[in-house]
Amino acid sequence: MKHGKKYRSALKKAPRKPVGIEEAVKFVKANPGAKFDETVDVYFRLGKELAKGDTAVRGTVKLPNGSGKNVRVAVFAGGDHAEEARQAGADYVGLADLVEKVVKEGWCDFDVAIATVEAMKEVRKCARVLGPRGLMPNPKTGTVTDDTATAVKEAKGGKVDFRMDKTGNLAVVAGKVSFSAEALAENIKAVVSAVQAAKPASVKGVFVKSVSISSTMGVGVPVIAAAEAE
Repeated sequence: MKHGKKYRSALKKAPRKPVGIEEAVKFVKANPGAKFDETVDVYFRLGKELAKGDTAVRGTVKLPNGSGKNVRVAVFAGGDHAEEARQAGADYVGLADLVEKVVKEGWCDFDVAIATVEAMKEVRKCARVLGPRGLMPNPKTGTVTDDTATAVKEAKGGKVDFRMDKTGNLAVVAGKVSFSAEALAENIKAVVSAVQAAKPASVKGVFVKSVSISSTMGVGVPVIAAAEAE
């Protein structure tokens, strides 16, 4: 992939060795890769390739200063739970109709899916569509719950789910370039702590090998944030 002059210029100035989170944030904000308000992500390289099952790494983090994204929430529920979700600001609410739309049309025009315990009997039909996209509701991330109002508010307010990819690495949203340096640093620290806390008990040795941050189109900056948990 060819990079533009702006990117190449930033790359020359970027720290080669890991720096503190505050210094990394300062660089990212001073060297945006695009004119739009880019998302800032935290990238984790784990100490070993983790397979499926007990060693799968996933969890959630509540960003202290929000994600800066307009999070689209779909709630699979009926009755009072559905109405509570609507009142809380869910973008899409339904059950049989939403399940049919997902299964027949492959619809997944949302960022977070929430389902009540009862609704999961129907939502499981959507697993082949939602699962590969990381959108399947899961009790471990608090997206299978009868408290739909709270779940919607948390998703809208900065709660971010994370899940390792097939190579055993992670990318987690931490905010926007337009955030203040202090707000971004605080969010990034929360992300790092949450990922470290998600270390499976069966994983021995170093869990997080390296961490870097970058904006959507910007240069990655390595940070001193990996906890070499022995």
